[in-house]
Amino acid sequence: MGYSKDQLLDRLKELEIDFARYDHPVVLTVEAQEKYIGHLKGGISKNLFLKDKKHRFYVVSALSGTTVDLKVLSQRLGLGKGGLRMAPEEALREILQVPLGCVTPFALINDTARNVALLLDQGFKAQECCFFHPLSNDVTISLKDHDLDKFLNSIGKDPSYVNLEADVAVGKDQPPDLAALVPSAALALPDPPESALSSKATSENHVVVINKSDVTTGKVVKQSTKQAQSVKEKPLASQQPPPSCMNIDYFVDQIISKTSSLVLSGITSETIEQHGEKLGGVVSDNIKKKLSADLASLAMMLKNTAYSEGFKTGTQTR
Repeated sequence: MGYSKDQLLDRLKELEIDFARYDHPVVLTVEAQEKYIGHLKGGISKNLFLKDKKHRFYVVSALSGTTVDLKVLSQRLGLGKGGLRMAPEEALREILQVPLGCVTPFALINDTARNVALLLDQGFKAQECCFFHPLSNDVTISLKDHDLDKFLNSIGKDPSYVNLEADVAVGKDQPPDLAALVPSAALALPDPPESALSSKATSENHVVVINKSDVTTGKVVKQSTKQAQSVKEKPLASQQPPPSCMNIDYFVDQIISKTSSLVLSGITSETIEQHGEKLGGVVSDNIKKKLSADLASLAMMLKNTAYSEGFKTGTQTR
């Protein structure tokens, strides 16, 4: 289980990082987020979760007004013209361990994301403060760029700020200027079936330009069905999708498993001798203390996924 919102905020406090918190309804787009914090001074971020052909993953965090051309960025990383595409939704759960709409640099706190590369917009440096979701899109926090750097250094990430709008020529005499940021390790993640790729795949020759109007805060951008035809279908037998965030049985199993583990760990010969008849109350308090954050995180995942599915269904039926 990845970090929860509260656990992340506690970590920031432990690091003595100053931040301001703004609670609001669940938002899936930059525009929706701006309705609640757009009047505040600072730069609102948009965040992309990308992968290359060798199953290496990247988080690109930029100001909402910055144009990110995936074709140009791919060339600057030394991946060729069509080397980058949007990461599949299951990668959000398995690698970043966040639901749709919650991708930010803070997701790299999870151990499963230790090999994910991070590219930060150098425009953040010119802002009074920067706004990000702290692993949950029903709240936004603001902090200064040097405090973001402090957090990233604490998890072993070297902050790399780049000019994402630079149109750098890459050729024989001009090597890729961002090649050093490509992660060395690939992450094993099965490709989704063609039916899923039809909404996410990017053809090798397609230029994807990410503007503020068509980017959600960490949401996977849909591509046309025609582009998906260039992707060869994998045998269904090789697909091993993770438990769905919409699978209620999965959530129930998680709750029962975590509760049972805490109950059993709290009842030992030592605790029986120490607390006697009061042991039940002690175990109950321990469960409430240790399980509340995990349950809140599970509930938020279900809430966000349900909201996202409803949002996608609504847009598809217009």
